[in-house]
Amino acid sequence: MKCLITDDSKMSLMMLNKIIGTAHPDWEIFKAQDGQQAIDIAKDQELDLILLDFNMPNMNGGEAAKILRPQFPDAKIAFLTANVQEAIQNLAVELKIDFIPKPITEAKILKYVG
Repeated sequence: MKCLITDDSKMSLMMLNKIIGTAHPDWEIFKAQDGQQAIDIAKDQELDLILLDFNMPNMNGGEAAKILRPQFPDAKIAFLTANVQEAIQNLAVELKIDFIPKPITEAKILKYVG
């Protein structure tokens, strides 16, 4: 399995990497700090799981998801964000991706990634 985690918070990236990496040591985990970096990493990979923060510099998670969803129609993709506005949740539905509200907890992440 190949997983891409995208968040402009280094602490969030470290937490996600530790939670997922500990539960699934055989997974390959890629890290990006904004939507554009996620797009750049994704173009050379076959990704199975993508977690996107919403509010990030350069390109937000919504813009990235609009590009990534058609590129990875079978991948599990979710917004993992503190931005819980109804408009963001509706965008997730529209893009056929999941919505996970922060804060990041081990139980929440493991429930989603399996």
